[in-house]
Amino acid sequence: MTANAPQTSPETPDLGDDFAALSRILHSRYSARAFLPDPVPDGVVAEIVRVAGRVPSWCNAQPWQVHVTRPPQTRAFSQMLLAQVGTTPPQPDIAWPAAYTGAYQQRRRACGFQLYDAVGIAREDKAARGAQMLENYRFFGAPHVAVITSEADLGGYGAMDTGGFVAAFTLAAQAAGVACVPQAAIAAYAPAVRAHFTLPDTRLVLCAISFGYADESHPINGFRTARAEIDEVLSWV
Repeated sequence: MTANAPQTSPETPDLGDDFAALSRILHSRYSARAFLPDPVPDGVVAEIVRVAGRVPSWCNAQPWQVHVTRPPQTRAFSQMLLAQVGTTPPQPDIAWPAAYTGAYQQRRRACGFQLYDAVGIAREDKAARGAQMLENYRFFGAPHVAVITSEADLGGYGAMDTGGFVAAFTLAAQAAGVACVPQAAIAAYAPAVRAHFTLPDTRLVLCAISFGYADESHPINGFRTARAEIDEVLSWV
């Protein structure tokens, strides 16, 4: 059994091959943060987006729109965002979380410490941590970025529907052998993103998904985050 294989017990029901395949994809998926420069063929990208679009949405509105860069445009987008950092106050379309408390803070901290440990950054080294943070705006070397937007009039529910699309995109990509990482970091500069891609004000900038082929030799791709136990999230009524 591999490290990422789903755990089973004698009480685990056999739900069939389709469920087993989905479980395998979910357990093998991770947020990649180092990529090879090789581009993903357009046809593969289009099929990932097409399959991800099968997720449900309220009234079948399908509020998501996906703007995918090719490598030259990825570099130009990165340069624009890096120019914003430190000079433009963050202006996300949807307010950042008010606070991380309790288990949410513990999980957030654990993920951050795993990331820094993987690349040898000491917890007290603020300069190195800041430099690593900027890799968000270099898309960790990914050749492509999918900018994900939702319709402003649909508000939080449109954003929720679009979150389902983002999750489905990551699973479809994994099934296609493509690595990715969803990133909220670009949403800090939503007006600049809209201007860069000539998007109307009616589109909320929610996140990006950086994607390509993972650099499996890079240590930052070697750690895996934990998941809550079933009794932490499931309540029987």
